[in-house]
Amino acid sequence: MIRREGSRLVLSGAVTLGNAAALLDEGKRHLAEGVQTVDLGEVSEMDSALLALLLAWLREARLHDRTLVFTNLPESLRTIARLYGVDRLLPTS
Repeated sequence: MIRREGSRLVLSGAVTLGNAAALLDEGKRHLAEGVQTVDLGEVSEMDSALLALLLAWLREARLHDRTLVFTNLPESLRTIARLYGVDRLLPTS
């Protein structure tokens, strides 16, 4: 689920292969409207689809010369990103 709070998106609940495509499209709409931060503090369940989702949103933001930062990354996401060698691609604050 995505909740918008100004220029920040709050991602909550499960983010898995089963719902990543819908979240991708919804997130892209918010990015086009100026979202600059994605807060992952309320993600309760995840798989590698979350990493793919974040990288896709990051690519979308960069295509339009926008800045995007991720906050409150779950430790399991950090681990997956390190295993795939993409941890340095995720801008965090």
